[in-house]
Amino acid sequence: MDVRPFWLAGRPATGDGELTVTNPVDDRVVGRASVPTAEQVEQAVAAADAVQKEAAALPVHVRAEALAHVSRRLAERADEIARLISAENGKPIFWARAEVARAVATFRFAAEETRRSGAEVQRLDTEPAAAGRIAYVTRVPHGPVLAITPFNFPLNLVAHKVAPAIAVGAPVIVKPAPATPLSALLLGEILAETGLPEGMFSVLPVPNDRAAALVEDPRLPVVSFTGSAPVGYAIGDRVPRKHVTLELGGNAAAIVLADADLDFAAARIALFSNYQAGQSCIAVQRVIVEDAVYDAFVERLIPAVNALVVGDPADEKTQVGPLVSTAAAERVEQWVAEAVEGGAKVLTGGTRDGATYAPTVLADAPADAKVCREEVFGPVMVLQRVAGVDEAFAAANDSAYGLQAGVFTRSLDIAFRANRELQVGGVIIGDVPSYRADQMPYGGIKDSGVGREGLRSAMADYTYDKVMVLTGLTL
Repeated sequence: MDVRPFWLAGRPATGDGELTVTNPVDDRVVGRASVPTAEQVEQAVAAADAVQKEAAALPVHVRAEALAHVSRRLAERADEIARLISAENGKPIFWARAEVARAVATFRFAAEETRRSGAEVQRLDTEPAAAGRIAYVTRVPHGPVLAITPFNFPLNLVAHKVAPAIAVGAPVIVKPAPATPLSALLLGEILAETGLPEGMFSVLPVPNDRAAALVEDPRLPVVSFTGSAPVGYAIGDRVPRKHVTLELGGNAAAIVLADADLDFAAARIALFSNYQAGQSCIAVQRVIVEDAVYDAFVERLIPAVNALVVGDPADEKTQVGPLVSTAAAERVEQWVAEAVEGGAKVLTGGTRDGATYAPTVLADAPADAKVCREEVFGPVMVLQRVAGVDEAFAAANDSAYGLQAGVFTRSLDIAFRANRELQVGGVIIGDVPSYRADQMPYGGIKDSGVGREGLRSAMADYTYDKVMVLTGLTL
């Protein structure tokens, strides 16, 4: 099996080591990725530093067309890329196809935002002392971006860092997750077709224990990280003077109120607690149900969970596949066992087969159980019965995390109240917290991170306002 090269300043290169990528289902080798040497990493950083002025000066049409080209090529190679994602990540092909489609849209949105973005002109003669003056305000890149990406969306979460960087004219160095580097390397192959300046991008599959040097390098003033809260905040503490954006974890709550469509709510919660095998920071983990409809809702939920197709990710019918590794499934198994020891009841699921953990529903879990307080990152949901809206919103807010929440209600008043009171970055009314449109602002508060993704929001995060004042004009 050939070893895939990495991308050093826009060119393919090989190093002196390799990462072996295996399929979580059967541990078969699906690919190998070359690992850059320390000297090659230095070359990539030096190239990004050297090209930053040229990158920032790239005409809008050049940046926009490069992004549009990537979008088109991802669409043309969609089936190939989806199968690669499924093989290296264990994601069912159904969800892998959806991820590719989202990446196609993400690069298309970036191309559109690039063409829409521009300078702002402000008249300053609102006061006599500023007669004859205007302000010309532009957005300028902070500099090269270090993008550290996770395993669970090995293409689209890379896209959400690379696309806005190119859009604003910032060089970007991608450090993909060691478990799933192949999708990012394929994206590098497509980026290399665009004719962007050398140094504009590198994809470096270095092991995590070598990431600190990249994080600390002063030539990379922006660090954009998606992953666990402990690692993310350690990065922020390590480089307090850098511009650090963190998209971290969650234990998302879905609130089901008495006026909800229970059939719809049960079907959506069943699916989106278990999609990606629960390995999404906005997968439904806590299900908070108003007492008046609790029993009726559970009667609908359990059959909906049991009806999910669990199996081979390569099968088009599979909805729930394995976790990224057997070790990850064993951790989930341990957390559920601890909850059961504390009094939780398993309403369905609770079994493991290798890297696959069965879709699981728990009730009566102790409030301090890990499955309630931490991010499970597996196919497990915990039910909680509440008396009414006040208790439901308080329960949802009783979390260290604050990424997104879903509220199943038909009341417009309650919808706006939820938006006011829920301590999260996004409130999804009438659906699960797992909903995300790739162009909208996306991110959290509390331990869910700082900064926002979504193309326009990330472009703002990667840049700063620069003001030029023109004097002595006749306005």
